[in-house]
Amino acid sequence: MAQTTPGKALSAKLIAETAVKVADVEGLDAITMRRLATELGVTPMAAYRHVSNKDEVLELMVDLVYGEIDPPDGTDWRETLWAIAQAVRTLILRHPWLTRLSAPQMLYELTPHRLALTEQALTALHDDGGLDLDAAMAACRTLSTYVQGATSAEIGLRDLMNDHGWSTGADTREGLSPQMRWLLATRRYPTFERYILEAARKDDLQWQFDTGLNQVLDGITQ
Repeated sequence: MAQTTPGKALSAKLIAETAVKVADVEGLDAITMRRLATELGVTPMAAYRHVSNKDEVLELMVDLVYGEIDPPDGTDWRETLWAIAQAVRTLILRHPWLTRLSAPQMLYELTPHRLALTEQALTALHDDGGLDLDAAMAACRTLSTYVQGATSAEIGLRDLMNDHGWSTGADTREGLSPQMRWLLATRRYPTFERYILEAARKDDLQWQFDTGLNQVLDGITQ
């Protein structure tokens, strides 16, 4: 159990830091005010003097981890958005509980560090990319949706593999092969079957993310 000391007084930031450490290992379900108080070596009422409820803790957690991202220094709008997308993907893979937030929390939770990234993306698209503010915001939301969706799928695959003890893509396909063989035997999915048999980058998640990201960024200019 972590114990607060006079040199490290209880604060909202310390509560958020503790919550992130717990969530990184055990997931969001482990985050309760009682659990955090126990980790900090204080009473629940002491914690409530600094945060109102779990929702506020989650907001502080989101802002804390987004503060790990150094603002990218791209020289044009595409470089800037590419760097932001890659940084957010890395962040979510490091803190997979971010994918377990509710849709409103994941998409619309405005915290200082998250809003700073949005501000940078909007500025790049408007000032350098020449988009009006409505189009720039639509592009930001499209990019955010892609990054969150692609990374959530990546984490879902990782969880599936861990749950079944599969260590490689080949292991995963072998584990799923009974259902896959049954589906493909219907002959209703010939192109998907070709993908399974012929595609060379089925297990290259970074390439898949980068390719999708390039497609999104290409679409912004259309």
